[in-house]
Amino acid sequence: MSDAGIPTPEPAVAATVALNALGTIAPVQSASAGVPWLEALVAGARERATQLPVPTPREEAWRFTDLAPLARQGFAAQRAPVDLDPAALAPLVIEEAAARLVFVDGVLVPGWSSLAGLPAGMRLTGLRDALTDSGDAVRAHFAQHASVEREFFSALNTARLADCATLIAGRGVCTAAPVHLLFLASRQSVPVTGSPRLLVIAEPGAEVVLIEEYASLGETMAFTNALAEISVGAGASVRHVRVQRENAASYHVGRCAVSVGRDGRYSSVSVDTGARLSRLDLEVHLAGGGARATLDGLAMIGSRQHSDTHTLLEHAVPDAVSRQLHKCVCDGGSHAVFNGRIVVRPGAQRTDSAQRSRALLLSPRAQVNAKPQLEIFADDVKAAHGATVGRIDDEELFYLVSRGLPMAQARKLLTYAFAAEVIERIPVRSLVRRLAAQVMAQAGLS
Repeated sequence: MSDAGIPTPEPAVAATVALNALGTIAPVQSASAGVPWLEALVAGARERATQLPVPTPREEAWRFTDLAPLARQGFAAQRAPVDLDPAALAPLVIEEAAARLVFVDGVLVPGWSSLAGLPAGMRLTGLRDALTDSGDAVRAHFAQHASVEREFFSALNTARLADCATLIAGRGVCTAAPVHLLFLASRQSVPVTGSPRLLVIAEPGAEVVLIEEYASLGETMAFTNALAEISVGAGASVRHVRVQRENAASYHVGRCAVSVGRDGRYSSVSVDTGARLSRLDLEVHLAGGGARATLDGLAMIGSRQHSDTHTLLEHAVPDAVSRQLHKCVCDGGSHAVFNGRIVVRPGAQRTDSAQRSRALLLSPRAQVNAKPQLEIFADDVKAAHGATVGRIDDEELFYLVSRGLPMAQARKLLTYAFAAEVIERIPVRSLVRRLAAQVMAQAGLS
């Protein structure tokens, strides 16, 4: 049953319902038009999306997340760029960014984008230009890391393909300045769905700092079905910041699939503060010896928000290292879910992996479900995990109160400090300041 007492559709029916509800209007122009292999891929994804069941709480991976309210909504896909006031972009600009691509309701807005600061050897484009300039590289990686065959929302995103933000860093290209990809939901008179897509290819030895941000320009309900694929080549480094802060009426489903080659480095900081219901599936495949991945995450929610994060760290080869820290702060009647899975495949000897999950409950009505998982099929492995769920530490609270802080202020300060540990790991100072201000406001310190 759904939260409104309406039965969840049976899986065989639900896929058709979802395809109709989640935006049946195709874009006027799709980047796949005139590209035979891509047209075939999109057609196959459309057929597969009608065959795959929409995830329901009957599935273990979706046990705590009910999509029935989403499936009952009616959404329209945006057909063309929206004419908006450029002043709306000003508060969202990242001052350190070398380049920026802006999408509104899944449609690229060239006038809001800026590419002037890109270093030589790095390309940031929509999919059409990427196919023209780097068609072989795009074909080698597009829909190769996220499974269209097994995952309903990946198939749905591919079936609705309108465009794809494509970042290709050539061999040995390094820059400390971030690239900002901004995906916005606009003010509309009806609920709108968007299918943002991102493809990042870091060739051997390249270094990339990437900000993937989702935000709302108004309070209209929207559904975002986002998909990112990231390939980290041998000796390359990708530092990835993902921020989801859409409005409280919206729904957000995101998937990020990452492959890390020999001696490659992938680090991720994910911050989730928005949407009525949000889900992120982050899968990192350590495919080369010496590969390293660091995953940090923060969900800070309140009221009746629901945030679900599922991660997979797959050690497929020997001598790879992974570290993970995920934090949840829940207030009001909110509900956070964290499922962190580490898999060590046969032969992946000398794996070194550690995972921590910590959750802070600020209200007696708040809920957290945390499930760390270790699946080890090799014998020379160092792996550890731990999960804690609790309220503000009484000793820390006493320490601050004993030094003159009012009780309420002390609680807010400890809440901010708990969340700030993740925020401070973002490698972009202006974004750290912006998110710190938001966390302070949510903690009641501003």
